[in-house]
Amino acid sequence: MLVQFKRNAVSAMERMALPVALTILMAIGFPCKVNASPDLTPEELAKAKGLFFNRCAGCHGTLRKGATGPNITDVNLKQKNYDTNIIKAFITNGTGGGMPSWNNILSEEEIDILARFLQEAPPVPPEFSLAEMKESWKLIVPEAQRPKKPEHNKNWQNFFGVVLRDAGKVAILDGDSKEVISIVDTGFAVHILRSSASGRYFYSIGRDGKATMIDLWMAKPDKVAEVKTCTEARSIDSSKYKGKKGNFEDKLAIIGCYWPPHFVILDGQTLEPKKVVSTRSYTYDTGEYHPEPRVAAIISAHHDPEWIINVKESGYIWAIDYTDIKNLKITQIETERFMHDGGWDASKRYIMMAANMRNKMVVVDSETKKQVAQFEVGNKPHPGRGANWTDPEFGPVSATPHLGEGLVAVWGSDPKGHPKNAWKVVRKIETLGGGSLFVKTHPKAKHVWVDHTLNPDEKIRTSVCAFGKDSPNEKPQCWQVADHGRVVHFEYNKAGDEVWIAVWDKVGELVIYDDKTLKEKTRIKADWLVTPTGHFNVYNTMTDTY
Repeated sequence: MLVQFKRNAVSAMERMALPVALTILMAIGFPCKVNASPDLTPEELAKAKGLFFNRCAGCHGTLRKGATGPNITDVNLKQKNYDTNIIKAFITNGTGGGMPSWNNILSEEEIDILARFLQEAPPVPPEFSLAEMKESWKLIVPEAQRPKKPEHNKNWQNFFGVVLRDAGKVAILDGDSKEVISIVDTGFAVHILRSSASGRYFYSIGRDGKATMIDLWMAKPDKVAEVKTCTEARSIDSSKYKGKKGNFEDKLAIIGCYWPPHFVILDGQTLEPKKVVSTRSYTYDTGEYHPEPRVAAIISAHHDPEWIINVKESGYIWAIDYTDIKNLKITQIETERFMHDGGWDASKRYIMMAANMRNKMVVVDSETKKQVAQFEVGNKPHPGRGANWTDPEFGPVSATPHLGEGLVAVWGSDPKGHPKNAWKVVRKIETLGGGSLFVKTHPKAKHVWVDHTLNPDEKIRTSVCAFGKDSPNEKPQCWQVADHGRVVHFEYNKAGDEVWIAVWDKVGELVIYDDKTLKEKTRIKADWLVTPTGHFNVYNTMTDTY
């Protein structure tokens, strides 16, 4: 007899208990048939590779050795006696630890192919050389041929770039009029947008490692350059420093890759690749060689000519001095393993990163280039860039939500003015449940917002919560934004009085709220809104306001 779980036959609570139930059944000797490595046809193998790359590799790793998600190599699955049916149950129903249910996202056939693929040895993708990057580089509009000033009279610093993930496009919207200005072809599954230091350019990076550069001064914003630097990526940023050590505003850019594990420095005006640096290294704690330490997040410093990157699997934060890329200086700072995302405190001195498989936040002082704190928060923190505000009792604070539980952890982040509260959790605010990806606020805003995007419950994953900065002891206000898809990501307008939220679905929506009243102001629906995910305001992104 095989253990089987029927689609939609279990509740949200039962889904959360599913991994425990499977473990107990196998521990007591319940007969779970373990298949030998199931054969895949060439067509199925090709499809499975695409599914894994698009849906799974970000959490489990290209080589399946685990990071945000657990190790799911064929060897590990066999040791746990997981057969095709058990693996299909996990994929279909998700887990209480933060993995979403893929029910109604993947078909039954796709889930079956993926479950069989996971029982085969992981295929190792090819490397990607600097020469290959340069072959892919396209300079569409040379710098000399670009406008010297904006060719429109719009408030371009309040433009929003909206990722249309599955359409392979980015929409540019006017934050004042809410009108679509341009829709730009950018390539498969754009992950994020980053504004250049001046705000003139949007840089996009796709999960396929393709980057594009969009000029917002053009009468109709469009891409002026593109390049592919790897086969899988998540992060990009520009050089933002302008000071005594030189003016690097918009002069350089950097891309952090998942595979191959490296970062690439590019010309900030043309995206021409200039230098590639491998991140393969040894783990900070055990000294074990790791073949896949990925660059998960990049932060561009304002006070120094540096990029700060986290090297996910090995447990290091690297401070990269870009003043002389021919003689590159990198400071390697020991922190904690499995770092995923994070951002600045309000002063832009301290880098706060989530080591989500260790349930910790780590803090690095960008001036001294040393770790100053490490503290536990909750189950799988996932702050995005995070959120900073002033608490009425504890002073300046920062926060993260969690994938694994319905909690916003708030800690003190002002070691000079409020040393007793610094790098300690001072508040725990309950939300509707786990699966949260983002928390957001703005210096001029009244509220802090949190989503539940990956929660297995349909009503919860389409709902958001908001709580007042001045009344953090009051219960958050929570409500359902849409009756379909997944509700994800927040972004304020430049003024800090509107919040934009995406309904991530094949037929998507953008919903705009008044931050002061929490009332809906506008709901944008259109044929071009295909799987909207992240959306980024030019001013807030160029200034790292969050």
